[in-house]
Amino acid sequence: MKIETIRHSLAHILAYAVKELYPEVKLGMGPDIENGFYYDFEFSKKKSLKPEDLSRVEEKMKELIKRDIKFVKKTISKNEAKKLFKDQPYKLELIKELTDKNVSIYISDGFIDLCKGPHIKNTKEISPDGFKLTKLAGAYWKGDEENTMLTRIYGTAFNSKKELDDYLLAQIEAEKRDHRMLGQKMELFLINEEIGLGLPLWLPKGAVVRKAIEDYLYKELTKEDYQWLYTPHIGSRKLWETSGHWNFYNENMYPPLEIGQNLEESQKGKVSEIKEEYLLKPMNCPFHAYVYNSKIRSYKDLPIKFAELGTVYRYEKSGTLHGLTRVRGFTQDDAHLICTPKQMPEEIEKLVRHALSMLKDFGFEEYNIYLSTRPKKYAGTLKKWEKATDTLKYVLRKLKLKYETDAGGGVFYGPKIDIKIKDSLSREWQCTTIQFDFNLPEKFKMSYVNERGKKEEPYMIHRALLGSMERFFGVLIESYAGALPFWLSPVQIEVIPVGADHIKYAESIHEEFIKSGIRSELNDKKETVSKKIREAEIQKIPYMIVVGDKEIKEGSIRIREREKGDMGITELHDFIKRIKME
Repeated sequence: MKIETIRHSLAHILAYAVKELYPEVKLGMGPDIENGFYYDFEFSKKKSLKPEDLSRVEEKMKELIKRDIKFVKKTISKNEAKKLFKDQPYKLELIKELTDKNVSIYISDGFIDLCKGPHIKNTKEISPDGFKLTKLAGAYWKGDEENTMLTRIYGTAFNSKKELDDYLLAQIEAEKRDHRMLGQKMELFLINEEIGLGLPLWLPKGAVVRKAIEDYLYKELTKEDYQWLYTPHIGSRKLWETSGHWNFYNENMYPPLEIGQNLEESQKGKVSEIKEEYLLKPMNCPFHAYVYNSKIRSYKDLPIKFAELGTVYRYEKSGTLHGLTRVRGFTQDDAHLICTPKQMPEEIEKLVRHALSMLKDFGFEEYNIYLSTRPKKYAGTLKKWEKATDTLKYVLRKLKLKYETDAGGGVFYGPKIDIKIKDSLSREWQCTTIQFDFNLPEKFKMSYVNERGKKEEPYMIHRALLGSMERFFGVLIESYAGALPFWLSPVQIEVIPVGADHIKYAESIHEEFIKSGIRSELNDKKETVSKKIREAEIQKIPYMIVVGDKEIKEGSIRIREREKGDMGITELHDFIKRIKME
């Protein structure tokens, strides 16, 4: 039996258990999800559910499972279903929306639910020790903020107790690595409701890491002949109408900003301004298209690569926001490559090679690759789609890279390759995207003069190698559990004098590190050495340099390495040479 079917059936059993314990509860929906299941409920104010009640619900579920309950599917008319669920408003809403004359229900003992299935035949197929209820959360009915907030009960389920235990241990490890918690402890970033949900503030230490990543990107991309751009944070509504974003993407865009007065008032002589509408940019692409069109381009000029660390703004529902990995304002490692059809295969190969090389530099050597192909509705010609898709396949095969095909999973404007990196817990993260765009060249009438002296439409390729700075930083923190590689650590060395008599020597050591381009911090607080070391360990600083009487006398330093402890005494300049190699 597929685990997904077991999980779906456990959602059904969860609803049965809750209904037994809270007879007045109103039932929402309960699907299977990755690693588990959930069900949404509306409890009365008098009998609401609390986290401590989950164990009681779980015990009830185990009791039901032991009864060897059958799952019996039955098809009934919509009218019968309405009578059956007359006291369940959310079920009645779902029945009303169904287009078929008949609906399917599942009967399990004394519990009936509206469901298409599939389900297991009998609860004998469920391991009573293979599931666990994990948490409560608020969830808007159908995910719409205008609807009622329901109580969602989450559970996780596997085929055996061992699989469940392994998963729960991995979850504990993931909690230790949660970038939201580590970001606060390490003073890297801040998110506050008063500032605005999904709008992170980079604190000084986080900004140091970001600058290190930006410097790396600038160096790497400049070597590959990218030209750097800076574009505005807002653009005229006309721009987004021309690009098609306003028509196809406006639900993810912030409302227009109105500037100036309306035309009628202007004509009356009251004001001289005309009302204009501007939008916060959700993408950088239209600006790059305008830069390309700013002069006539020849085939000899191509390929052209425009790069930008461009900050964009997208309206994400508050329930989907998650630390740095899902935000409303973020800076993309964005670029657009414009080339001729002949150049396309070579440029795609370069992009894939460069992406994998860059990810490796940050410690990500495991990944899954996905190729997304043409959906039903698409921009551009069928010929271009086929050529672009064949090129992506050709490159992946040439480089001997395994990939999965997501048939019809491409966005409307072109096929794409996604590289999803695996962190130290083998979790997938979407960072790298290489995406064809057949929409913008057409919308903005982009062209180049070919070898025959005629205008021709170029290929345009979006690409983000690291993704957004925010998400990539969040993934880095979680993958390394905050213990970033030396070159990325916000503070690389903490110099710790044992007492007041050792501060002057510690200062001279600190200054030598700074002169050598090493990010050093001097901790001369009136605290014990053990407390200073403990604080440095919390901050995940790679090296602590402790200096006291012996070190002053010998003109040396004592080194403590992160996670390894005391590494002994050495000469300062030998240590500097060593860590510069790092």
